[in-house]
Amino acid sequence: MSDINVTPMVDVMLVLLIIFMVVTPTIMAGFQAALPTGDNLKARPEEEGRVVFGVDVRGNYYLDKKPVAREQVPAMLAQAFRERPQDRVLFLKADANLPYEEIMTVMKLARDAGARVLAAVSEARGPVDGAAPGGGG
Repeated sequence: MSDINVTPMVDVMLVLLIIFMVVTPTIMAGFQAALPTGDNLKARPEEEGRVVFGVDVRGNYYLDKKPVAREQVPAMLAQAFRERPQDRVLFLKADANLPYEEIMTVMKLARDAGARVLAAVSEARGPVDGAAPGGGG
């Protein structure tokens, strides 16, 4: 009697598993940028429900860590602010190496979409006010 050899199938499945384990974190990472640094910042943990807009170093746009086409930005921001009428704050995470003109473009898009406040997100250079002593920040 001849038996089916499953060893090649197991090898292929293990290779696929390794590929997915390597690729998935990259796909799930979403927006990546080197944020500008600042002094005397207050610690504010990220909260669910915030409207976070990101611009990476290549000028790609992200809304809540998901890539967004430039032509879709005004409609998507307006929809996000319609869902949160009491809180029309846009948190902007932009790469530190972006030209300021790109930041101004995003600010205009946000204002036209209904944002009342634009909060620029940055990273602390030194200790952050309100952080726990000995924190690994």
